[in-house]
Amino acid sequence: MSAIEALGLEHSLERDFGFDSLARVELLARIEREFGIRLAEAAFIEAETPHDLLRQMEGASGTAAASQADIAKVSASGIERPPQTLTTLVEILDWRVAQHGERVHVTLQGEGALVEDISFRALRADAMRVAAGLLANGLQPGERVAIMLPTGREFFAAFYGVLYAACVPVPLYPPARPSQIEDHMRRIGGIVANAEAAALVTDERARPLGHLLRAQCGSLRSITTVAALSGGAAPPALPRPDPQETAFLQYTSGSTGNPKGVVLTHANLRANLDAMERASGITAADVFVSWLPLYHDMGLIGACMGSLVAGFRLVLMSPLAFLARPGAWLWAIHRYRATVSAAPNFAYELCVDKLDDREVDGLDLSCWRLAYNGAEPVSPDTIERFATRFARVGFRANAMTPVYGLAECSVGLAFPPLDRGPLIDRVDRPALSRTGIAQVAASGDVHALRIVSCGRPLPEHRIRVVDTGGRELAERTQGRVQFQGPSATRSYFRNPEATAKLVEGEWLNSGDLGYLAAGELYLTGREKDVIIRGGHNVYPQELEEAVSHVPGVRRGGVAVFPATDAQTGTERLVVLAEVRDTVTSAERQRFQAEINRLATDLVGLPADDIVLAPPRTVPKTSSGKIRRASCRERYENGTLLDAQRAPWRQWLRLVGSGSVAGAGRLLRHSVGWTWSAWAWLVFASLVPVAWGLIVLAPTLTLRRRIAKVSARLALTLTGLRPRVDGLQHLAARGPVMVVANHASYLDGLILTAVLPPRFAYVAKQELLRSPFAGIPLRRLGSAFVERFESARGVEDTRKLEARIRDGDCLMFFPEGTFGDAAGLLPFRLGAFVLAAGAGAPVIPVTLTGTRTLLRGESKRPRFSRLAVWVGKPLVPQGAGWDDALRLRDAARRQILVQLGEPDAAT
Repeated sequence: MSAIEALGLEHSLERDFGFDSLARVELLARIEREFGIRLAEAAFIEAETPHDLLRQMEGASGTAAASQADIAKVSASGIERPPQTLTTLVEILDWRVAQHGERVHVTLQGEGALVEDISFRALRADAMRVAAGLLANGLQPGERVAIMLPTGREFFAAFYGVLYAACVPVPLYPPARPSQIEDHMRRIGGIVANAEAAALVTDERARPLGHLLRAQCGSLRSITTVAALSGGAAPPALPRPDPQETAFLQYTSGSTGNPKGVVLTHANLRANLDAMERASGITAADVFVSWLPLYHDMGLIGACMGSLVAGFRLVLMSPLAFLARPGAWLWAIHRYRATVSAAPNFAYELCVDKLDDREVDGLDLSCWRLAYNGAEPVSPDTIERFATRFARVGFRANAMTPVYGLAECSVGLAFPPLDRGPLIDRVDRPALSRTGIAQVAASGDVHALRIVSCGRPLPEHRIRVVDTGGRELAERTQGRVQFQGPSATRSYFRNPEATAKLVEGEWLNSGDLGYLAAGELYLTGREKDVIIRGGHNVYPQELEEAVSHVPGVRRGGVAVFPATDAQTGTERLVVLAEVRDTVTSAERQRFQAEINRLATDLVGLPADDIVLAPPRTVPKTSSGKIRRASCRERYENGTLLDAQRAPWRQWLRLVGSGSVAGAGRLLRHSVGWTWSAWAWLVFASLVPVAWGLIVLAPTLTLRRRIAKVSARLALTLTGLRPRVDGLQHLAARGPVMVVANHASYLDGLILTAVLPPRFAYVAKQELLRSPFAGIPLRRLGSAFVERFESARGVEDTRKLEARIRDGDCLMFFPEGTFGDAAGLLPFRLGAFVLAAGAGAPVIPVTLTGTRTLLRGESKRPRFSRLAVWVGKPLVPQGAGWDDALRLRDAARRQILVQLGEPDAAT
């Protein structure tokens, strides 16, 4: 009995039978044709075994042939555009409701004949109910709200509802197959934690996943649904967002260890949508059919927000509908006479390979004038095959429109000229690999590398190509692609390390490599994916595409990546290819020989290692892109071929890890409150004793020593041991001025504990009104100054000058106050004028950790690591006003460097 014959109804379609996504499409199409039934779209995702397919077939309906009578009629009458003065999404939606409230904004194309129209007025009404529910749940303006919903009316209600509540939406992709649940939760958990989302809006099926997220993400207070949020009244009036405020966070595909949430403002989005509209010539008379996911920038911004601004009719299918039946996308374009649609390259490839002639009969694509191809490398073979295959049903080759964009530029960056069609450059492969010059290939060069143009920068945007040192390169020279423009983000959310790599002066790094020719951009690969071997630059995409066509290798199941040789430290070329589990030794040798032949032909070198792996080994992002960095990591740590766990095992691990995380957070919470209570007990016990001793002690020296000992004892009993650097700078005798940053009511306590007991604090006059504070401060020799009355202020200054001349050392907080937010406030000049006039050195002191210890007006202390840094004395160069300014600026610079907080003065 062969291995295939041994498989049964409960074996996995992917792991055991070897059906990848493409093969699954073909299998379901054959089942429908042979049995005359129509499977539910969910069968594409949910069916894990043949038994699951049989259950789906039992509930399937008969095939319904689409007739011309079923084809929806869509009005193409134009409507005016929102004025440029409207710069936020909520302003534009409000304007649409006022001007065209009953016009259909979105048509949701469900399974079969199920269609739902959503007008602008209905959309806003849904959103306002969700906003009211969010506010009733305690959401505050500016808080992040994660949205994990499939394509549908609830997604729009949630997204715009979050905006109307003055919060920030964070779209997430819903879980797909049960077999992927652990990887999905690990990635989503990283995003939710990075965004510090306060709430998650999802559907009932995904609520258990939400509760697992809550166990791992301390910020997540609420797991809810659109239905649960929609029962209240309309929300109260809220301040409308500024155009420069964050509209939403768009998380890019990548590893979960360092999630990158692109901060996009309302102004970014409006600028990008306007620029794409100008470049494409799109109007309100157009019809856009889209199956792109709403958590993806091309689907959410390009299609949905584009419809809001430009006013074109939007017809939405679910991504699942396309994956289950690629032909449904083309038939939707036919049915609604769509003029615009967009998809990644793989979608066009899928339509070429998986649709037979019977599924194309009667199709009319002559209405389609803009077939955007973007979001992944565009294959010249794919666009040519698509144009050839569908020419007979009216598709025009010049409708194919390769474009380039990235989340960091909202969505679009480069578009080709209208109606020109694809422009393909033929370059000399060895020259590009060795020298980086995109030299035009000879006409007879059969090994020429073909690269598709992405077009020119959008209006008001710029693109350049630079070397590793940031110097702009000549035309046809490969380098790093950089961009700038009004659509560009300013940063990643809570990720300064990634932001530092993104921003390079006035330019942003795309992470892509390419060259410019005649003003048009040609991409050659991702910067992080390039493999340097033997003096050659190896670009993985072309080799992956070639290996995917080897008979027996799964399409889309190939990854080419570099790996470090542990013994030599050199970089190796690794090819990972998915094949079925039951290959023979002879078949393995054939695979390896063919892959090595392709590698030698394409890159001039054989692979160092060829890994033949079972289905579903190659990790991918939510949008289907290969995660080469994850492949490399797993290859180097020896886990690349680890078997995927059964769904119930993944759930068990998730519940276990969530329980551990929740228990750890509860333990930390309990320990934190216990420490806070102990700190209050120490404070309540020591302060009355210290207060009495300071009041009764006969000499100033003794009183200051009592204060120091009491402060040190309080820190010791509470486990607070500040790290102190630079105390030697205070050893010299004579009058000095100490200036320190101010972040907490406890700053004085910390300084009293660590500094020599010879400093008099300069405090505000208002403290004298409180016996609790005023009496001991007066007994400790503190000086009090009036902050608001000029005459009293001059008198206080004279008194301080006299004390300095008498040899006193004074301690100032030149910020004068403090707040909750981190940042060094501007310094008042008084202390520095005194120091310059008296010729007294100024010693800057930096306190860190005290803001966390007792934040703002909070009554609850929290344990924190404390540090005190004492800087070198700054000696005044004269007694004038400019000398005081120089002292102030020098002291502030030193404190700011040590503090590590933003400069709030800017």
